[in-house]
Amino acid sequence: MNIIGLGNALVDVLLRLENDQVLHEIGFEKGTMDMISEQQMIAIRSSQQHLQKSQTPGGSACNTMRALANLGVNAGFIGKIGTDEVGEYYEQAVRKAGVTPYFIQTPGISGSCTVLISPDGERSMGTFLGPGPTILPEEIKEADLSNYHCLYIEGYLIVNEALLRGAVQKAKKLGLKVALDLSNFNIVKSFKRLLEDIIPNYVDILFSNESEAEAYTGQQAEDAVKTLSEIVDIAIVTLGKEGAIVRKKAETIRVKAEGGKPIDTTGAGDHFAAGFLYGQSVGGTLEQSARTGSLLAGHVIDVIGPEIPEFQWEQIKLKVREIFV
Repeated sequence: MNIIGLGNALVDVLLRLENDQVLHEIGFEKGTMDMISEQQMIAIRSSQQHLQKSQTPGGSACNTMRALANLGVNAGFIGKIGTDEVGEYYEQAVRKAGVTPYFIQTPGISGSCTVLISPDGERSMGTFLGPGPTILPEEIKEADLSNYHCLYIEGYLIVNEALLRGAVQKAKKLGLKVALDLSNFNIVKSFKRLLEDIIPNYVDILFSNESEAEAYTGQQAEDAVKTLSEIVDIAIVTLGKEGAIVRKKAETIRVKAEGGKPIDTTGAGDHFAAGFLYGQSVGGTLEQSARTGSLLAGHVIDVIGPEIPEFQWEQIKLKVREIFV
C-alpha cells in the first residue's frame, strides 16, 4: 500500500529545559501545543539561547511518512513551504529520508515548531505554522494522489475546512483509504461539529490519544474506542505508557507500550501511526499492526526529537519481521 501524507511542513527546533519554570513564564501549559506568532517564536528562542538545542525536519504527517519510508513503504508528502533556507533544508531532508515530496512553494518564511522538553521527557510545543495552513484545495492534485492507495492527514489541518473537505473528497473519488490523526484535543473541541461530519463520511482509519478520544466522544478510552469503531473501519486510541487499544467491528485488541522511561515523547504518536499503517499495508492483523506501532513509538521516545536515528533502523526492521512471523 503506497501512502501519502498531508500536513504542515515544519522544522522542529528542540530545546531541553532545565526545569518547568520557563513554561509558566511564557504562558505554556505543559504537554500541550499552542499556536504562536512569528514574533512569539523569535522571543521564546531568544530567551532560551543558553539551552541545548537541535534542529530536525518535523510536522506530524511528515514524521509518519519518513518512518514509513524507512520501513520500505512507498511514501509521499504534501506540504507548503516558503522560499527561505528553512524550506530548502526541509525539502532536502524529506528527499534524503526517501519520501517523495509534493511541495507547494510560496514567497516568505517556512513554518517551524519550538519544542520545549521538560526534564521528565514531556514536551510542550509552540508552533508557528508559516504557510502550511494556507494550502488551497485546488493545490492538491488528483494526479499526485492517484499514485497512492491511502491518504494520511494530520489533525492540525482541521483548521482549514476547505482543504480538509477537498482532500478527503478527492481521495474517495480516486478510491483511496483515508486515515486521520486527531492530533490535539483543543482542535477536536474547537472543530467537533466539522469532525462529526467528516469522520463518519470519509475516514477509514482514525488515530487518537486518550484526551482526543474523550474530547470527541465524551467517554473514557475503553468506551470511546467502541463508539469510534461504529463510525470508522478501524479506531485506535493510544494510552501513553499504558499502550494502545485498537478496535475493528467487534474485535478489540490491546498492546503494551514499548521502550523505557521516555527522554522525549515528541513524535511518539506519529511513529505509532507509521507502524500501524505499515502493518496494514502488508496485510497484517490488528495485533501485528499495533505491535509494530508500539515498537516504533518505543524507539522514538528514547531519543531527542521526532525521528529515530538512521543506525537503529536495521535492528528495528529485524524486530518487525519477528512480529510478522
